[in-house]
Amino acid sequence: MKNQDEFYAGTKLETVETDKKKSKGLNCWHRQVAEAMERRDLVEGNMRQQNIQRTQCRERVQSALERVRQVAVKDRNVKFTALMHQVYSHDTLEMAYFSLKKDATAGVDGETWRHYSENWEGNLKDLSERLKRGAYRAKPVRRSYIPKADGKQRPLGVPALEDKIVQRATVEVLNVIYETDFLGFSYGYRRGRSQHDCLDALYVGIKTKGVQFVLDADISGFFDGISHEWMVKFMEQRIADHRVIRLIQKWLSAGVMEKGEWRPSEEGTPQGGSISPLLANLFLHYVLDLWVQQWRRTQACREVVVVRWADDFVVGFQLKSEAVQFFKELRERFEKFGLKLHPEKTRLIEFGSFAMENRRRRKQGKPETFNFLGFTHVCGKTRNGMFTVIRKTIKKKMSTKLQEVKAELKRRMHEPVPDVGFWLRSVIMGHNRYYGVPMNLQSLRSFRFQVGRYWHHSLKRRSQKHRITWERMRKLIRQWLPLPEVCHPYPLKRMGVIT
Repeated sequence: MKNQDEFYAGTKLETVETDKKKSKGLNCWHRQVAEAMERRDLVEGNMRQQNIQRTQCRERVQSALERVRQVAVKDRNVKFTALMHQVYSHDTLEMAYFSLKKDATAGVDGETWRHYSENWEGNLKDLSERLKRGAYRAKPVRRSYIPKADGKQRPLGVPALEDKIVQRATVEVLNVIYETDFLGFSYGYRRGRSQHDCLDALYVGIKTKGVQFVLDADISGFFDGISHEWMVKFMEQRIADHRVIRLIQKWLSAGVMEKGEWRPSEEGTPQGGSISPLLANLFLHYVLDLWVQQWRRTQACREVVVVRWADDFVVGFQLKSEAVQFFKELRERFEKFGLKLHPEKTRLIEFGSFAMENRRRRKQGKPETFNFLGFTHVCGKTRNGMFTVIRKTIKKKMSTKLQEVKAELKRRMHEPVPDVGFWLRSVIMGHNRYYGVPMNLQSLRSFRFQVGRYWHHSLKRRSQKHRITWERMRKLIRQWLPLPEVCHPYPLKRMGVIT
């Protein structure tokens, strides 16, 4: 293991242990909160009282964790020595259990949420006792695959039900600490932060900070390449309760079950578990975020704009020399922690307010574009001739979604027209809610038109004798398919309200 200076590679974080009196006082307070929590038995079948108790349960958990959050905010270097009792608290486990999806796929044990609910109080009590005495054992995750837009398959891990519960409870506790540490340009998988917040921050940064060069970066196989050894060292900067760290190590080393065969997992964290997004943010917080913040304070002479969503991040520069230097040092930084930039998806391009004019003068054509969070970002101009960033739906993503709609229409071919129309309405509305950003109306219209065309083709195939006319088809489209709608304000307005 490298020494601490090499470990932080220019981003030195001094961690200071709290004195014994302070730790003892904090631990005593936690024990008092844990001991003060008393539960009331439910009246069987009374759903209203159950809902009331779940609300009270959530309030008690949040009240207990508020003290932890206050300590984390007050001292950024304190190490928490007593957190495990917050995880195995019956209230925390109950809140985690009822926050899970009821129809989610079962893990290797075949246990479902509905079967577990037949005796959920007794099951959670048994789970709490096993966590308390250290008898809890993590089960392997069941490996499954989902198709990606580029034709490849993304591996997903499906944890067992009790692993999901404990992971959700652990995330609830650790988020209170790490939300005070994570930096402002980190948006992925964080409460109160959406993709559109990230997109708007990027738009405003490029438009107002004089960005002329953009590094569009993607980490190759990030979730499968996370080092367990580094992860533990990063956690130890804030977590001194070794029971919590051992709990996370159990999930990291539980292995993968694929086609009936168990395979060990010496590195990486499977996508699909509740703990994976938090661990990913934690890993990149120390490897990337703190280093970027230090770099632009000490190395950059001009403005540097950064936004990150999980393992996808974009960095904007005013000077090409700084962009090239950052790109080189970023590769070296990642190599120290076992990460690599994707060779095809990582590019340094000229993009900004003067890119169109500079490339026209050099006879190099239009500026290049880059993709981020489902949108293709293009250099453009407003009606007044001012520079702006135009965001369009990525063509591959739209094509993939349309193919899914086409396949589903084929499956629903003989269902009643109102049922199919109701489903298509939900598809169009969901598409509009995400992609309905200013200056993207043309893409929304194209999506709606293609959905209507596929629906017409599906209806024509229902019968060889009766052909549906376009006059009737237009009525169905007007009745069931919502018109394109811009659902999001201009980024400058939204960011102005936020700031």
